[in-house]
Amino acid sequence: MSDSRVPNSASGQGPGGRRRSWAELLAGRVKRQKYNPERAQKLKESAVRLLRRHQDLNALLLEVEGPLCKKLSLSKVIDCDSSEACANHSSSFIGSALQDQASRLGVPVGILSAGMVASSVGQICTAPAETSHPVLLTVEQRKKLSSLLEFAQYLLAHSMFSRLSFCQELWKIQSSLLLEAVWHLHVQGIVSLQELLESHPDMHAVGSWLFRNLCCLCEQIEASCQHADVARAMLSDFVQMFVLRGFQKNSDLRRTVEPEKMPQVAVDVLQRMLIFALDALAAGVQEESSTHKTVRCWFGVFSGHTLGSVISTDPLKRFFSHTLTQILTHSPVLKASDAVQMQREWSFARTHPLLTALYRRIFVMLSPEELVGHLQEVLETQEVHWQRVLSFVSALVVCFSEAQQLLEGWVAHLMAQAFESCQLDSMVTAFLVVRQAALEGPSAFLSYADWFKASFGSTRGYHGCSKKALVFLFTFLSDLVPFESPRYLQVHILHPPLVPSKYRSLLTDYISLAKTRLADLKVSIENMGLYEDLSSAGDMTEPHSQALQDVEKAVMVFEHTGKIPITVMEASIFRRPYYVSHFLPALLTPRVLPKIPDSRVAFIESLKRADKIPPSLYSTYCQACSAAEEKPEDATLGVRAESSSAEEPLGQLTAALGELRASMTDPSQRDVISAQVAVISERLRAVLGHNEDDSSIEISKIQLSINTPRLEPREHMAVDLLLTSFCQNLMAASSVAPPERQGPWATLFMRTMCGRVLPAVLTRLCQLLRHQGPSLSAPHVLGLAALAVHLGESRSALPKVDVGPPAPDAGLPVPALFDSLLTCRTRDSLLFCLKFCTAAISYSLCKFSSQSRDTLCSCLSPGLIKKFQFLVFRLFSEARQPLSQEDAASLSWRPLYLPSADWQRAALSLWTHRTFRELLKEEDVHLTYQDWLHLELEIQPEADALSDTERQDFHQWAIHEHFLPESSASGGCDGDLEAACTILVNALMDFHQSSRSYDRSENSDFVFGGRTGNDDIISRLQEMVADLELQQDLSVPLGHTPSQGHFLFGIFRRRLQALTSGWSVAASLQRQRELLMYKRILLRLPSSVLCGSSFQAEQPITARCEQFFHLVNSEMRNFCSLGGALTQDITAHFFRGLLNACLRSRDPSLMVDFILAKCQMKCPLILTSALLWWPSLEPVLLCRWRRHCQSPLPRELQKMQGGRQFASDFLSPEAASPAPNPDWLSAAALHFAIQQVRDENVRKQLKKLDCQREELLVFLFFFSLMGLLSSHLTSNSATDPLKAFHICAAILECLEKRKISWLALFQLTESDLMLGRLLLRVAPDQHTRLLPFAFYRYLHPQGLSGLGQCFPDPHLSTSGSRQMGRVACASAPQMSSIPWHHLLPFQQSVAICHYVFTSSLLSYFHEDGAIREEAFLHVAVDMYLKLVQLFVAGDTSTVSPPAGRRLELQGQDNPVELITKARLFLLQLIPRCPKKSFSHMAELLADHGDCDPEVSAALQSRQQAAPDADLYQEPHLF
Repeated sequence: MSDSRVPNSASGQGPGGRRRSWAELLAGRVKRQKYNPERAQKLKESAVRLLRRHQDLNALLLEVEGPLCKKLSLSKVIDCDSSEACANHSSSFIGSALQDQASRLGVPVGILSAGMVASSVGQICTAPAETSHPVLLTVEQRKKLSSLLEFAQYLLAHSMFSRLSFCQELWKIQSSLLLEAVWHLHVQGIVSLQELLESHPDMHAVGSWLFRNLCCLCEQIEASCQHADVARAMLSDFVQMFVLRGFQKNSDLRRTVEPEKMPQVAVDVLQRMLIFALDALAAGVQEESSTHKTVRCWFGVFSGHTLGSVISTDPLKRFFSHTLTQILTHSPVLKASDAVQMQREWSFARTHPLLTALYRRIFVMLSPEELVGHLQEVLETQEVHWQRVLSFVSALVVCFSEAQQLLEGWVAHLMAQAFESCQLDSMVTAFLVVRQAALEGPSAFLSYADWFKASFGSTRGYHGCSKKALVFLFTFLSDLVPFESPRYLQVHILHPPLVPSKYRSLLTDYISLAKTRLADLKVSIENMGLYEDLSSAGDMTEPHSQALQDVEKAVMVFEHTGKIPITVMEASIFRRPYYVSHFLPALLTPRVLPKIPDSRVAFIESLKRADKIPPSLYSTYCQACSAAEEKPEDATLGVRAESSSAEEPLGQLTAALGELRASMTDPSQRDVISAQVAVISERLRAVLGHNEDDSSIEISKIQLSINTPRLEPREHMAVDLLLTSFCQNLMAASSVAPPERQGPWATLFMRTMCGRVLPAVLTRLCQLLRHQGPSLSAPHVLGLAALAVHLGESRSALPKVDVGPPAPDAGLPVPALFDSLLTCRTRDSLLFCLKFCTAAISYSLCKFSSQSRDTLCSCLSPGLIKKFQFLVFRLFSEARQPLSQEDAASLSWRPLYLPSADWQRAALSLWTHRTFRELLKEEDVHLTYQDWLHLELEIQPEADALSDTERQDFHQWAIHEHFLPESSASGGCDGDLEAACTILVNALMDFHQSSRSYDRSENSDFVFGGRTGNDDIISRLQEMVADLELQQDLSVPLGHTPSQGHFLFGIFRRRLQALTSGWSVAASLQRQRELLMYKRILLRLPSSVLCGSSFQAEQPITARCEQFFHLVNSEMRNFCSLGGALTQDITAHFFRGLLNACLRSRDPSLMVDFILAKCQMKCPLILTSALLWWPSLEPVLLCRWRRHCQSPLPRELQKMQGGRQFASDFLSPEAASPAPNPDWLSAAALHFAIQQVRDENVRKQLKKLDCQREELLVFLFFFSLMGLLSSHLTSNSATDPLKAFHICAAILECLEKRKISWLALFQLTESDLMLGRLLLRVAPDQHTRLLPFAFYRYLHPQGLSGLGQCFPDPHLSTSGSRQMGRVACASAPQMSSIPWHHLLPFQQSVAICHYVFTSSLLSYFHEDGAIREEAFLHVAVDMYLKLVQLFVAGDTSTVSPPAGRRLELQGQDNPVELITKARLFLLQLIPRCPKKSFSHMAELLADHGDCDPEVSAALQSRQQAAPDADLYQEPHLF
């Protein structure tokens, strides 16, 4: 039976021969077998496997159910154009059918639906399409896939879809699966990318598939396909998922059994793409090829746009660090020796732009510290690709200013580590890194020569610790020789390591080896240039060409430093063959010399003065230049040849600048700007002849002549190209985006101007802004203003600029330089300054809108912001009104760059801008009253933008309405009118002190600053002082005098205390200028300032009088007086004020007498001044007195009137009347009258002195002696020196004839109330300090020789030669006690007064006078000691020579001879003086006896000796 059943079963036939169905067969087996759950489960799994293996689910359904199952086909569901799909095939119907079918089959509905959807996806991807894109869908495919995904979402929402099964089914159709379909599945939430990728059984295969598809995707993106936006979104999502899953420490996706698959796939794909790009660049990918496009697109994913939605920065940093490691370590095919030979070709400018762009994107995410640390770690642990490592170093120092310090620290660590344990790897790394960084120029890193000298050129070098270190160093250098460039070998030879003498053989062996290598390379060490270019492509330059470059560089350095470059000085000594054979011939090329010597001429003259040019060579050069002037065409040809040779690099620079400008308007080209700027920097160096390895190019301070800025033609053309390009780039960039979204191009471009070309750039900016500003167009103004902002941004890295006084000696920072270049004087300069300030401030507010206020302030000079406030206040009356909150305006940069920019509207818009108003709250940028005054004083009224009336209205508003009521914290005066006057006077004084020496014509007449513009400010001061006078009169009770002095004298006192004290020429001139300005201010103010408004009997001398007297005695007496008298203007002003004040008192005559009597005690110089100017002063005083009083003049005025009358009578032919009292007043009147009479008349009239009182003669002799000194100390003295001498001689003759002692005049002290205090307050201190000189100059050699003949001194001899600064005597040891070496500075000054006494007064001096007068020896010794002190101190100001007198003094004795003769006179006089003449001598010697020990010893010896009975029987002195 069994046999019969088997066939039936096998054949599938039932009773009656009918073929049984599959369900009947299964049902039969169920009936025959018992139910077993385990078997049932296994059966279900077998069914599932069967379904999975079946490729066509629709066919399976047809096989199971027959033709009716065709209604479950999804082809109509995904057919969007079928009306049947919309009408009959809803998602719910198909879902219900799927559930029914799954229940019949005993299969989960999710598995069944997943298979159906996966099959449909495959059909869509493989459907016939006209597209050639292997990764993107067509429009038709995209519509069908969208409908299918809607159905899949329905299934997911009703738990009828298995993601795992779907992923497995999809990978079965991997060959036809499109990447965009996978991305849509991810975006629509059907299945995520990570789930899909983790479900693949072969990680390597899925990585390869993704890599191929991503390459195709990148290529199509760069090809600008129709669906580029979809492609970019796909790429962004894929990269973000790879970065997040591949570089996340703790992944949350642990749904699969193997959770580590996804990170592996992500890292593998990213690494494949990077390696593909690096290999393509290494192979030399062609521009715009498919591979080039793929690489460019892939490198673009490192930008912030692609990874912008990645929130956490940790995965990004790990990704970028991993990428950097792969870049540095992939395919390490080059050895260190290859790097030594080839690294010059790996600079930033020569590296592939795509690679430098990738570097810059990595720099955005990682800090310089992280980058250097990572580089260090990679080099220490892995084999590296040296080309990419060194190009990375170049990019690092170019893009980060702080990278230099980091690399220096790392290199120092490597060097210390290398020498500590002789690690060759560390040594190689250090040298390669330093050389590579040095290739980028001194603005990025110090030169290799500087580093090598700093590292090995001193005892502190790394090699100085032991012999082992020395051996290690020279072994390393010797191993490098076969691979070295000649440039580096020359550096090692010219700057060798410092080696102890006992190890000198190590150095000599290396130098021999290096020279041998240079000889093999046919390079001469002697022909090496002074300024080396280690980055040049060629090994060496011809000596002649190199010499021309060296000359250009040396002249440039000389121009900016004013000194011969150290490199040139060293070459003239240590490298003389090159210096003489190449450098000097290149420098001394004959040419037509300019009329105004240029920098080259000055440099040649400096070398000649330093004996660095052979005389014969210099003579030949001068003759050739003279010949060239006769043949100007030769010079023209030379210029043409020079310009033609420079045409090529200039054209290359122009082309590079044009490429950069083209990138400004293309946002996609932003990444290449850094590379383009690096190319511009390299082309600029070629144009200017600048080289890389230049040790003397670091300029700590830039010398800039503001008034006469000059540039060489080549520098002028190059800088103009740069500035024009910057302005054009700014205009182009502003047409696309506002400043804050223009990227870093401006900062990068500015850095090209911050190296050696910076002095030329600043010089050209000085020419443009200071001298051509009003003629600049709007684009130029905007561009230069933006450049000023970016220069201010880098102010800490830029050198200071020295523009001369009144700028500080330390120099100005660059932002402050722009403040000094912008003048506010004329209408044109005011408007230009307004434009520039508006543009600069607006640009900075837009550019740095998101940054702190400190950043804004650092970019601009406070002076620039203050000038903007000043100009807005001055030019726009509407800005003077207070602003309300509603007035705040928005700031827009866009209208400014348009050709028809409305600067007034732009300025007012900026003025009302909220951020700018907040900025003005900063104390250092707010315009203060003092700032306003300094700027207003610069205005020239004749060229002002305001009319006279408008200017006066503006002054009234500024002072009384704005600054006066404003608080002092805001720069105002707190309503204090006196404080406002104080600030105004100080501003006037400061302006006066700075105007003469800075930016003024030397021939201009200086009155209140040299311009009439100050008259308006002085008028405001007069008004304010008048108001103060009225306020003071109201505050003082009737019948009282103000107890306080005038505030002006307090200002004067404080300013004088702040000045440098002393008698130096500079201090004296500065003090004199200050006092002259005080006098001018006092003369413009009411005379009551000097005396007060009234005098009262209770307090006759006002505080103002006391202050004026003190000013006259302490200051004006020395600097504003003319031989014992003040000038006429201040004298008349005082007496006008005196009469005005006295006429208000109850008894004017008594008050005048009292005040003038006090003047005799407190300030006699006022009375002598009145006597001098009495002829013009008397009518004014008489008129004013008689107008108010009927009584005669006051008694004291009558005394002065009588003194002048006496002087007039004395000089008349009639007999002289007795002199009125006081004697000193009559003597002064007579002295002034004598000066106005001709010389021949004076001699006759002075014989009448025999009838005058002794006191008058003594006073008259003093006044005439002061006049004699004045005639030779003052170049414009009205008295002839010879006439002054004859006057003194006549008076001295009279004194001697009447035996009147005049020695007291040389012993004046303040304690002597009768004589000393009076005369010391009349004579200037310069004159009284010269009394010792005048005393001994009376003793002419004629008398001294006679004295010497009578009493020869065995210890002294005048024989021998006399030279400047020393006296050659027979007994030199006796003269050595005086410090003669201090006398040189004084010799020319003393020679001024020497001529005074060439005709000796000695003949008028009685021969027994020296012995008759007991005090004579005391006075003579005192004067001698003071004379020595005067000369030893080197004080030359008291006898400074007037310019017109120096020629008159040639041939006179030198000062040392004067001291020698005075000393000889004393030593010969001492033995003849009686014992009583030595009283009080010990006190005198105790104070100053150490000035001349020999004179002191002679005095002490004579004082102790017994009286000599025959003393007076000696021959007469004369």
